[in-house]
Amino acid sequence: MEEAQQRQQPQIHDRINAPNSSENANVNDQSPSPRLKIYMWWFRMTIYTILVLACQSVGTILGRLYYDKGGKSKWMATLVQTAGFPILIPFLFLSTTQNKTPTNNDYQTKSPSPLTLASIYAFLGVFLAAVCVMYSIGLLYLPVSTYSLICASQLGFNAAFSRFLNSQKFTAPIVNSLVLLTISSALLVFHADSSGSTKASKGKYIIGISCTIGASAGYALMLSMTQLFFSRIIRRATFRVMLDLIIYQSLVATGAILVGLFASGEWKGLKKEMDEFELGKVSYVMNLAWTAISWQVFSIGAVGLIFEASSLFSNVISAVGLPIVPVLAVFIFHDRMDGVKVVAMVLAIWGFASYVYHHYLEDLKSESRRGNAS
Repeated sequence: MEEAQQRQQPQIHDRINAPNSSENANVNDQSPSPRLKIYMWWFRMTIYTILVLACQSVGTILGRLYYDKGGKSKWMATLVQTAGFPILIPFLFLSTTQNKTPTNNDYQTKSPSPLTLASIYAFLGVFLAAVCVMYSIGLLYLPVSTYSLICASQLGFNAAFSRFLNSQKFTAPIVNSLVLLTISSALLVFHADSSGSTKASKGKYIIGISCTIGASAGYALMLSMTQLFFSRIIRRATFRVMLDLIIYQSLVATGAILVGLFASGEWKGLKKEMDEFELGKVSYVMNLAWTAISWQVFSIGAVGLIFEASSLFSNVISAVGLPIVPVLAVFIFHDRMDGVKVVAMVLAIWGFASYVYHHYLEDLKSESRRGNAS
Protein backbone atom coordinates (compact mmCIF):
# COMPACT_ATOMS: atom_id res chain seq x y z
CA MET A 1 0.00 0.00 0.00
CA GLU A 2 2.80 2.42 0.91
CA GLU A 3 4.67 1.66 -2.32
CA ALA A 4 1.54 2.41 -4.32
CA GLN A 5 1.14 5.76 -2.58
CA GLN A 6 4.76 6.65 -3.30
CA ARG A 7 4.31 5.88 -6.99
CA GLN A 8 1.33 8.25 -7.11
CA GLN A 9 3.22 11.17 -5.60
CA PRO A 10 5.16 13.34 -8.08
CA GLN A 11 8.47 13.19 -6.25
CA ILE A 12 11.30 15.35 -7.48
CA HIS A 13 13.71 12.52 -8.32
CA ASP A 14 11.02 10.85 -10.40
CA ARG A 15 10.74 14.04 -12.41
CA ILE A 16 14.38 14.91 -13.01
CA ASN A 17 15.76 11.40 -13.43
CA ALA A 18 14.92 9.07 -16.28
CA PRO A 19 12.74 6.25 -14.87
CA ASN A 20 13.83 2.71 -15.54
CA SER A 21 10.34 1.32 -16.11
CA SER A 22 9.49 0.30 -19.65
CA GLU A 23 6.08 2.01 -19.55
CA ASN A 24 7.82 5.38 -19.57
CA ALA A 25 10.38 4.58 -22.25
CA ASN A 26 8.55 6.31 -25.07
CA VAL A 27 8.02 9.42 -22.97
CA ASN A 28 11.68 9.66 -22.02
CA ASP A 29 12.78 9.31 -25.63
CA GLN A 30 10.81 12.44 -26.52
CA SER A 31 11.74 14.45 -23.43
CA PRO A 32 14.87 16.59 -22.90
CA SER A 33 18.07 14.87 -21.82
CA PRO A 34 18.32 13.99 -18.13
CA ARG A 35 21.18 16.45 -17.61
CA LEU A 36 19.23 19.32 -19.19
CA LYS A 37 16.26 18.47 -16.99
CA ILE A 38 18.53 18.56 -13.95
CA TYR A 39 19.91 21.97 -14.93
CA MET A 40 16.41 23.34 -15.46
CA TRP A 41 15.32 21.94 -12.10
CA TRP A 42 18.24 23.57 -10.31
CA PHE A 43 17.47 26.86 -12.08
CA ARG A 44 13.86 26.79 -10.84
CA MET A 45 14.99 25.74 -7.38
CA THR A 46 17.48 28.62 -7.27
CA ILE A 47 14.82 31.17 -8.21
CA TYR A 48 12.32 29.84 -5.68
CA THR A 49 15.02 29.67 -2.98
CA ILE A 50 16.02 33.30 -3.54
CA LEU A 51 12.38 34.37 -3.32
CA VAL A 52 11.89 32.50 -0.04
CA LEU A 53 15.07 33.73 1.63
CA ALA A 54 14.85 37.37 0.55
CA CYS A 55 11.13 37.90 1.08
CA GLN A 56 10.99 36.00 4.36
CA SER A 57 13.72 38.24 5.78
CA VAL A 58 12.16 41.45 4.42
CA GLY A 59 8.67 40.51 5.59
CA THR A 60 9.82 39.64 9.11
CA ILE A 61 11.94 42.77 9.50
CA LEU A 62 9.15 45.04 8.22
CA GLY A 63 6.66 43.30 10.50
CA ARG A 64 8.84 43.98 13.53
CA LEU A 65 9.44 47.55 12.33
CA TYR A 66 5.67 48.12 12.25
CA TYR A 67 5.40 47.28 15.95
CA ASP A 68 8.66 48.99 16.89
CA LYS A 69 7.67 52.36 15.40
CA GLY A 70 4.19 52.63 16.85
CA GLY A 71 1.99 50.01 15.19
CA LYS A 72 -0.35 48.32 17.67
CA SER A 73 -2.95 46.39 15.69
CA LYS A 74 -2.36 42.65 15.69
CA TRP A 75 -5.07 42.23 13.06
CA MET A 76 -3.50 44.77 10.71
CA ALA A 77 -0.12 43.05 11.09
CA THR A 78 -1.91 39.81 10.24
CA LEU A 79 -3.83 41.27 7.30
CA VAL A 80 -0.72 42.35 5.39
CA GLN A 81 0.54 38.77 5.41
CA THR A 82 -2.26 37.72 3.05
CA ALA A 83 -3.76 40.87 1.50
CA GLY A 84 -1.11 41.31 -1.20
CA PHE A 85 -2.57 38.63 -3.48
CA PRO A 86 -4.00 41.12 -6.08
CA ILE A 87 -0.46 41.76 -7.34
CA LEU A 88 -0.39 38.15 -8.58
CA ILE A 89 -3.60 38.35 -10.62
CA PRO A 90 -1.92 39.78 -13.78
CA PHE A 91 0.39 36.77 -13.84
CA LEU A 92 -2.63 34.52 -14.36
CA PHE A 93 -2.85 35.87 -17.90
CA LEU A 94 0.85 35.23 -18.51
CA SER A 95 1.07 31.75 -17.02
CA THR A 96 1.16 28.65 -19.13
CA THR A 97 -1.13 25.69 -18.68
CA GLN A 98 1.41 23.19 -19.99
CA ASN A 99 1.69 20.31 -17.56
CA LYS A 100 5.25 19.61 -16.44
CA THR A 101 4.42 16.44 -14.55
CA PRO A 102 5.14 13.04 -16.09
CA THR A 103 2.72 11.66 -18.66
CA ASN A 104 2.49 8.42 -16.75
CA ASN A 105 -1.02 7.02 -16.69
CA ASP A 106 -1.02 7.36 -12.92
CA TYR A 107 -1.37 11.14 -13.39
CA GLN A 108 -3.83 11.15 -16.28
CA THR A 109 -6.87 11.47 -14.08
CA LYS A 110 -9.92 13.61 -14.28
CA SER A 111 -9.48 17.12 -12.91
CA PRO A 112 -11.16 17.72 -9.54
CA SER A 113 -14.54 19.40 -9.58
CA PRO A 114 -14.86 23.15 -8.87
CA LEU A 115 -16.55 22.29 -5.57
CA THR A 116 -13.59 20.16 -4.53
CA LEU A 117 -11.11 22.89 -5.44
CA ALA A 118 -13.22 25.52 -3.65
CA SER A 119 -13.28 23.36 -0.53
CA ILE A 120 -9.50 22.94 -0.61
CA TYR A 121 -8.90 26.67 -1.08
CA ALA A 122 -11.38 27.56 1.68
CA PHE A 123 -9.87 25.08 4.13
CA LEU A 124 -6.29 26.20 3.47
CA GLY A 125 -7.36 29.86 3.56
CA VAL A 126 -8.98 29.66 6.99
CA PHE A 127 -6.04 27.63 8.26
CA LEU A 128 -3.64 30.24 6.88
CA ALA A 129 -5.55 33.03 8.64
CA ALA A 130 -5.24 31.29 12.00
CA VAL A 131 -1.52 30.69 11.50
CA CYS A 132 -0.91 34.32 10.51
CA VAL A 133 -2.70 35.56 13.66
CA MET A 134 -0.42 33.47 15.86
CA TYR A 135 2.66 34.64 13.96
CA SER A 136 1.61 38.28 14.51
CA ILE A 137 1.16 37.78 18.26
CA GLY A 138 4.54 36.06 18.49
CA LEU A 139 6.26 38.87 16.62
CA LEU A 140 4.55 41.45 18.87
CA TYR A 141 5.81 39.96 22.14
CA LEU A 142 9.22 38.58 21.15
CA PRO A 143 12.49 40.11 19.98
CA VAL A 144 12.71 39.49 16.25
CA SER A 145 15.89 37.43 16.63
CA THR A 146 14.27 35.12 19.22
CA TYR A 147 11.10 34.91 17.12
CA SER A 148 13.01 33.91 13.98
CA LEU A 149 15.09 31.24 15.67
CA ILE A 150 12.04 29.68 17.36
CA CYS A 151 10.46 29.39 13.91
CA ALA A 152 13.09 26.73 13.23
CA SER A 153 10.84 24.35 15.15
CA GLN A 154 8.46 24.25 12.19
CA LEU A 155 10.95 22.02 10.36
CA GLY A 156 10.64 19.39 13.09
CA PHE A 157 6.85 19.61 12.98
CA ASN A 158 6.89 19.41 9.20
CA ALA A 159 9.07 16.31 9.26
CA ALA A 160 6.59 14.56 11.56
CA PHE A 161 3.60 15.56 9.44
CA SER A 162 5.41 14.63 6.23
CA ARG A 163 6.14 11.17 7.62
CA PHE A 164 2.46 10.41 8.11
CA LEU A 165 0.83 12.51 5.37
CA ASN A 166 3.42 12.42 2.58
CA SER A 167 5.25 9.12 3.26
CA GLN A 168 8.51 10.98 3.85
CA LYS A 169 11.40 8.58 4.49
CA PHE A 170 13.65 9.35 7.45
CA THR A 171 17.40 8.89 7.06
CA ALA A 172 20.19 9.47 9.57
CA PRO A 173 21.01 12.99 8.24
CA ILE A 174 17.32 13.97 8.41
CA VAL A 175 16.97 12.72 11.97
CA ASN A 176 20.17 14.54 12.94
CA SER A 177 18.82 17.71 11.34
CA LEU A 178 15.53 17.51 13.22
CA VAL A 179 17.21 16.88 16.57
CA LEU A 180 19.56 19.84 16.15
CA LEU A 181 16.78 22.22 15.09
CA THR A 182 14.58 21.07 17.96
CA ILE A 183 17.36 21.70 20.49
CA SER A 184 17.99 25.09 18.89
CA SER A 185 14.37 26.11 19.46
CA ALA A 186 14.26 24.60 22.97
CA LEU A 187 17.22 26.73 24.05
CA LEU A 188 15.27 29.87 23.23
CA VAL A 189 12.07 28.66 24.86
CA PHE A 190 13.84 28.51 28.23
CA HIS A 191 15.88 31.65 27.62
CA ALA A 192 13.80 34.69 28.55
CA ASP A 193 15.06 37.76 26.73
CA SER A 194 13.52 41.10 27.67
CA SER A 195 16.10 43.16 25.87
CA GLY A 196 16.20 44.31 22.29
CA SER A 197 13.31 45.18 20.01
CA THR A 198 10.52 44.48 22.50
CA LYS A 199 9.95 44.99 26.23
CA ALA A 200 7.24 42.42 26.90
CA SER A 201 6.46 41.17 30.39
CA LYS A 202 7.24 37.58 31.34
CA GLY A 203 3.61 36.60 30.83
CA LYS A 204 3.45 38.13 27.36
CA TYR A 205 6.84 36.61 26.55
CA ILE A 206 5.43 33.16 27.30
CA ILE A 207 2.37 33.95 25.18
CA GLY A 208 4.67 35.01 22.36
CA ILE A 209 6.67 31.79 22.66
CA SER A 210 3.50 29.67 22.69
CA CYS A 211 1.94 31.45 19.70
CA THR A 212 5.15 31.24 17.67
CA ILE A 213 5.50 27.52 18.32
CA GLY A 214 1.79 27.02 17.56
CA ALA A 215 2.12 29.01 14.33
CA SER A 216 5.20 27.01 13.35
CA ALA A 217 3.33 23.74 13.88
CA GLY A 218 0.30 25.06 12.00
CA TYR A 219 2.35 26.29 9.05
CA ALA A 220 4.22 22.99 8.88
CA LEU A 221 0.92 21.10 8.83
CA MET A 222 -0.42 23.40 6.11
CA LEU A 223 2.63 22.74 3.92
CA SER A 224 2.21 18.98 4.32
CA MET A 225 -1.50 19.19 3.53
CA THR A 226 -0.73 21.31 0.46
CA GLN A 227 1.62 18.63 -0.83
CA LEU A 228 -0.99 15.97 -0.04
CA PHE A 229 -3.73 17.82 -1.92
CA PHE A 230 -1.57 18.26 -4.99
CA SER A 231 -0.30 14.67 -5.05
CA ARG A 232 -3.62 12.98 -4.33
CA ILE A 233 -6.37 15.31 -5.58
CA ILE A 234 -5.17 18.02 -7.97
CA ARG A 235 -2.27 16.04 -9.49
CA ARG A 236 -1.04 18.92 -11.62
CA ALA A 237 2.04 21.06 -11.07
CA THR A 238 1.83 24.06 -13.38
CA PHE A 239 2.57 27.69 -12.68
CA ARG A 240 -1.11 28.49 -13.20
CA VAL A 241 -2.18 25.94 -10.59
CA MET A 242 0.37 27.36 -8.16
CA LEU A 243 -0.98 30.89 -8.65
CA ASP A 244 -4.56 29.67 -8.22
CA LEU A 245 -3.68 28.11 -4.89
CA ILE A 246 -1.89 31.19 -3.56
CA ILE A 247 -4.50 33.68 -4.77
CA TYR A 248 -7.63 31.84 -3.67
CA GLN A 249 -6.35 30.73 -0.28
CA SER A 250 -5.07 34.27 0.35
CA LEU A 251 -8.47 35.65 -0.66
CA VAL A 252 -10.22 33.41 1.87
CA ALA A 253 -7.64 34.17 4.57
CA THR A 254 -7.93 37.93 3.95
CA GLY A 255 -11.70 37.75 4.31
CA ALA A 256 -11.42 35.87 7.61
CA ILE A 257 -8.84 38.33 8.95
CA LEU A 258 -10.99 41.32 7.96
CA VAL A 259 -13.82 39.83 10.01
CA GLY A 260 -11.47 39.69 12.98
CA LEU A 261 -10.24 43.24 12.37
CA PHE A 262 -13.74 44.72 12.42
CA ALA A 263 -15.08 42.41 15.14
CA SER A 264 -12.22 43.35 17.48
CA GLY A 265 -12.75 47.08 16.92
CA GLU A 266 -9.08 47.64 16.10
CA TRP A 267 -10.05 49.26 12.80
CA LYS A 268 -11.23 52.33 14.72
CA GLY A 269 -7.70 53.14 15.85
CA LEU A 270 -5.93 52.69 12.52
CA LYS A 271 -6.07 56.37 11.51
CA LYS A 272 -4.66 57.46 14.85
CA GLU A 273 -2.03 54.75 14.55
CA MET A 274 -0.97 56.06 11.13
CA ASP A 275 -0.85 59.65 12.40
CA GLU A 276 1.35 58.68 15.35
CA PHE A 277 3.66 56.36 13.44
CA GLU A 278 7.20 57.51 14.23
CA LEU A 279 8.42 57.41 10.64
CA GLY A 280 5.46 59.32 9.22
CA LYS A 281 2.27 58.50 7.34
CA VAL A 282 3.97 57.69 4.05
CA SER A 283 6.35 55.29 5.76
CA TYR A 284 3.40 53.68 7.55
CA VAL A 285 1.65 52.96 4.26
CA MET A 286 4.86 51.86 2.55
CA ASN A 287 5.69 49.53 5.42
CA LEU A 288 2.32 47.78 5.15
CA ALA A 289 2.42 47.68 1.35
CA TRP A 290 5.90 46.19 1.08
CA THR A 291 5.18 43.73 3.87
CA ALA A 292 2.14 42.50 1.93
CA ILE A 293 4.13 42.22 -1.31
CA SER A 294 7.01 40.42 0.40
CA TRP A 295 4.81 37.71 1.88
CA GLN A 296 3.03 37.07 -1.42
CA VAL A 297 6.30 36.67 -3.30
CA PHE A 298 7.48 34.44 -0.44
CA SER A 299 4.39 32.28 -1.02
CA ILE A 300 5.34 31.81 -4.67
CA GLY A 301 8.77 30.56 -3.64
CA ALA A 302 7.46 28.30 -0.86
CA VAL A 303 4.73 26.67 -2.97
CA GLY A 304 7.15 26.40 -5.89
CA LEU A 305 9.57 24.43 -3.71
CA ILE A 306 6.74 22.11 -2.70
CA PHE A 307 6.03 21.48 -6.39
CA GLU A 308 9.67 20.91 -7.26
CA ALA A 309 10.59 18.83 -4.22
CA SER A 310 8.44 18.45 -1.11
CA SER A 311 6.91 20.38 1.77
CA LEU A 312 9.82 19.32 3.98
CA PHE A 313 12.36 20.66 1.49
CA SER A 314 10.42 23.94 1.29
CA ASN A 315 10.62 24.22 5.06
CA VAL A 316 14.33 23.46 5.04
CA ILE A 317 15.00 26.31 2.62
CA SER A 318 12.93 28.58 4.85
CA ALA A 319 15.16 27.53 7.75
CA VAL A 320 18.20 28.75 5.83
CA GLY A 321 16.97 32.29 6.40
CA LEU A 322 17.02 31.90 10.17
CA PRO A 323 20.55 33.29 10.60
CA ILE A 324 19.76 36.25 8.32
CA VAL A 325 17.04 37.91 10.40
CA PRO A 326 18.79 37.75 13.80
CA VAL A 327 21.94 39.28 12.31
CA LEU A 328 19.93 42.07 10.67
CA ALA A 329 18.04 42.60 13.93
CA VAL A 330 21.29 43.37 15.75
CA PHE A 331 21.93 46.35 13.44
CA ILE A 332 18.33 47.50 12.83
CA PHE A 333 16.67 46.94 16.23
CA HIS A 334 19.79 46.62 18.41
CA ASP A 335 18.75 43.15 19.61
CA ARG A 336 21.32 41.55 21.86
CA MET A 337 23.07 38.57 20.29
CA ASP A 338 24.09 36.70 23.44
CA GLY A 339 25.72 33.32 23.79
CA VAL A 340 22.50 31.31 23.89
CA LYS A 341 21.31 32.83 20.61
CA VAL A 342 24.68 32.21 18.99
CA VAL A 343 24.58 28.55 20.03
CA ALA A 344 20.98 28.27 18.82
CA MET A 345 21.97 29.79 15.48
CA VAL A 346 24.94 27.45 15.07
CA LEU A 347 22.73 24.44 15.81
CA ALA A 348 20.14 25.69 13.31
CA ILE A 349 22.80 26.06 10.59
CA TRP A 350 24.25 22.66 11.47
CA GLY A 351 20.79 21.12 11.23
CA PHE A 352 20.24 22.66 7.82
CA ALA A 353 23.63 21.47 6.58
CA SER A 354 22.75 17.96 7.70
CA TYR A 355 19.58 18.03 5.63
CA VAL A 356 21.44 19.34 2.58
CA TYR A 357 23.89 16.46 3.01
CA HIS A 358 20.95 14.06 2.85
CA HIS A 359 19.96 15.45 -0.55
CA TYR A 360 23.58 15.26 -1.70
CA LEU A 361 23.62 11.55 -0.89
CA GLU A 362 20.31 11.07 -2.69
CA ASP A 363 21.70 12.77 -5.80
CA LEU A 364 24.77 10.52 -5.71
CA LYS A 365 22.52 7.46 -5.55
CA SER A 366 20.46 8.75 -8.47
CA GLU A 367 23.58 9.34 -10.58
CA SER A 368 24.78 5.83 -9.73
CA ARG A 369 21.46 4.28 -10.77
CA ARG A 370 21.51 6.16 -14.08
CA GLY A 371 25.08 5.03 -14.72
CA ASN A 372 24.22 1.39 -14.06
CA ALA A 373 21.12 1.63 -16.25
CA SER A 374 23.13 2.98 -19.19
